[in-house]
Amino acid sequence: MGSTDFSADPAGYIDHLIKEYVRHSPSNAMKDLGGGPFFDEPLVGFADGDDPIFQEYRKIIGPHHLTPLEALSLHYQSKDISGIANHATVISFIMPIAKATRIKQRQETKVGCLEWNRTRWAGQDFILELSRHIVSTLEGLGYQAVAPETGKFHKVEIRNFTSNWSHRHMAYAAGLGTFGLTDGFLNPKGMAMRCGSVVTDAIIRPTPRQWNNPYGACLFYQHEQCGRCITRCPAGAITSKGHDKQKCSDYLSRGKEIVQQLGREGYIGRYAGCGLCQTKVPCEAGIPTPASLEDASI
Repeated sequence: MGSTDFSADPAGYIDHLIKEYVRHSPSNAMKDLGGGPFFDEPLVGFADGDDPIFQEYRKIIGPHHLTPLEALSLHYQSKDISGIANHATVISFIMPIAKATRIKQRQETKVGCLEWNRTRWAGQDFILELSRHIVSTLEGLGYQAVAPETGKFHKVEIRNFTSNWSHRHMAYAAGLGTFGLTDGFLNPKGMAMRCGSVVTDAIIRPTPRQWNNPYGACLFYQHEQCGRCITRCPAGAITSKGHDKQKCSDYLSRGKEIVQQLGREGYIGRYAGCGLCQTKVPCEAGIPTPASLEDASI
């Protein structure tokens, strides 16, 4: 970790830990597709587990959504740790999809490119590996930590397309960006990303939120400009009214059929993947501005 000391600068220590792991881990590579990385340098933020926003999430997402303190308390129970958690910090990280993959993805009109598919499945395995690395490092420093997605208490509500732990909502709480018309997460690294989060009982100063509006970075919601994601979506799941999760899910379920029709091979995972709305749009690689609407590359 170089000269960075956790006790002196917890946020800086964790930020460095995550970025170095992404930069140097051999797991951050598409080994069967030329060895390029799944992800470029991540963005890291922190949220206080006592932030009132986590109670709001129980109303917005549903009463099944855990607060950070609840997630940490369930972790205590799973390890037979006596007592209850009285403090929690959320560590949130944005994993921007590699530029080379984004460039290929811009050319697609029906289904994600092969590299995008690998990032969805093998890249997600790397995110879980990174999460475990963060947890083990914090435990080595004498703290408790858990990546809720890997916990036995993690649940997905299929009927309403939610889980009891939303990484994107953790990222908003940690001041990393806002939501957009697609329900994707707009942030300084761009909407073409995946994300993860860890909860710990270590005290880490929270990252200030730049936006009070959960859609504050989206040009369509703020100025009725853009809407590029509407025409980009092959499923017709995005309109001026937002994102139709059922239409999106139905289209994803047809992905392998579409891949076969295109005569492609080599796709992995439960579905081929789409993500077209995350590229060839002004928010692909950063917070969009009115000027970015004129960018010829998108």
